[in-house]
Amino acid sequence: MKNFNLWLAQKITSGVATMWCAYLFAAIALISLPKAIQSGDSIVIISWVAQTFLQLVLLSIIMVGQKVQSQSVEKTINETHTASLAEFELAKEARGVAHAEIAELHQLSKEMHTLMREVEARLKS
Repeated sequence: MKNFNLWLAQKITSGVATMWCAYLFAAIALISLPKAIQSGDSIVIISWVAQTFLQLVLLSIIMVGQKVQSQSVEKTINETHTASLAEFELAKEARGVAHAEIAELHQLSKEMHTLMREVEARLKS
């Protein structure tokens, strides 16, 4: 039952979070507009705008806006992740180059010490 409820909630949310649903809700709300205007009562007209039109239509529009914003955030996160991975790879490559250079410097240092000992030995003899 829990899986069904999650599935149904996802389907309803996906359907309501569309501009087509906002258009449909606007059309439904507009059905009662003539009666609200005919009443001539400002309270009825204001109630129609606030409770019927805005609540129905804005629900879908807000949900569409949230979906667009979340997609934008997701895109930014993915771009940041990709850039971070690229930087990490560059850092690994730089570390490898530095490690090779250090190994080469150690070898040169050993050779220099050997040469210094040979020069000292020749000078003493």
